[in-house]
Formats: sequence, structure tokens, C-alpha cells
Amino acid sequence: MNNTQLGGTHKAQHKIPATSETVKAASRPVVSYSGTQQNELLGALPRQDLESLFDHLELVPLPFGKELFEYGSKLEYVYFPTTAIVSLLYVMEDGATTEIAVVGHEGAVGVSLFMGERATCSAVVQSAGYGYRLKTQFLRDAFNRGGALPQLLMRYTNALFAQMAQNAVGGRHSSIEQKLCRWLLDRLDRSASNELKVTQELISIMLGVRRESITAAAGKLQDEGLIQYRRGNITVLDRAGLEEYAGECYKVAKSEYDRLLMDVAR
Repeated sequence: MNNTQLGGTHKAQHKIPATSETVKAASRPVVSYSGTQQNELLGALPRQDLESLFDHLELVPLPFGKELFEYGSKLEYVYFPTTAIVSLLYVMEDGATTEIAVVGHEGAVGVSLFMGERATCSAVVQSAGYGYRLKTQFLRDAFNRGGALPQLLMRYTNALFAQMAQNAVGGRHSSIEQKLCRWLLDRLDRSASNELKVTQELISIMLGVRRESITAAAGKLQDEGLIQYRRGNITVLDRAGLEEYAGECYKVAKSEYDRLLMDVAR
């Protein structure tokens, strides 16, 4: 055996074996300040407070259909979507599903501030993308330390509650066309373009109405020049027209989020 081979053997003997934790840490995408700004809640934190979360934040892919948690499950992570859109769903015993809220880059999913708290709904990714996740235990610890984070989360929770309340009111008093307009606008606010990839079947499930009703409503909106619908794809042509059609329910919930971000900016 030559000296080169001996040297190589010697180095190999002193190499520190990689553990599963070190491999996981090395493969984890780097969390950057500019990257976290894609989520408006994280972006609203003072830089020092935000950077204190970096060692615990993890950038993760959120594929379409992924269930982040189900009703009654333990909330292990809170998710801060950047490009993904997540539906909060209430599932009946017979399997019927109704969407109670939607969360995108403006918010967070699964905020749990009490030990042992269980999910009161299910959360499913409706539009694929990315987001940051944080263990709920660390979120509780950070919340208890005070600073800007507790106030921001409480304000966001209030805005989310306003969205749920308006969904409940709209579910009883809005027409199918108004519900569809509101549903489309909620996603448009959280998307990068005016095109939405979605099927009528999915919309009918989220709104808890018959598919034929969605087909008729979409056809009416298309005839009025508000949207263009092709199989699996909806393009919004007249946003102002959609907002006018959606009525009060959309405007009230939207104003709560706008007010939250405006107050934070001040």
C-alpha cells in the first residue's frame, strides 16, 4: 500500500460520522430575511424579533391536497404560507365539507398558544406553493416573552375571526353568484396573478353547494364579462365588477386585513 492510500485511510478514520440531525440541518433550505418577507405576518415583525426565529423556522413545500392537520389533532406546527393557499375546513360526520376560512401570504395556519390545544377544524393546501413552519411550542415560548409577536398574532386572530363570521353570514344570506365571487376574490387576494387553476367540483365542495349550481353561476358571471372560464382554469377579467357583485361580506373581511397591515405599518 502506498503513502497516498495510507493517508486516505488515516483521514477516513478521523472523519466524524454524520448524524441524522446534522444531515437534516445541512439539507434544510436557508432561511433568509428577504424570503420571510413573503409572508406578511413575518414581514411585519421588527427585524430583531424576526431573526430570533430563524433557527426554528423551516421553509417547506406545501403540495396541493396536503393536510396540515385534521379536526381534533394536536397542533404541532404553525405554518406561515408564502406562495401556498390553505383552506380551513369543517367536516361533518357524513363527510360533507364546508370552507370556513382561507389563509395565504397574509397570515398563519394552526396558531396554538395553549399546551395540549387541539385543532377545531381541518387545514388542507388548496393551491400548491411554499411556506415556513414553526413548532408550536417555540411559538408559545416566543409569545410569552412578549414583544411585537403577541400583539401581531392577536390582531391577526381578530381579522381571521372576522373572515369566518362574514363567511357564516354570507352562507345564509348571499346568492350562489355572490358566494362564488367572494370565493374567487379571496383567492385572488392571495395569488400572484388573475388566473386561478380550480375545478367547479372543488368549488362546489368548498362552498357546500351542488356542482350544477356552480356551473350556472360561473356561466352567468362569464356572460356578464366578469370572468373567463375554461376547464380547470378561471381568469378574472373585471375585479371591480366581482367586488361589486360579492357585496358587503367580502368588503368587511377585506377591510379587517387591510386595517391590520396598515396599523402594523404605522
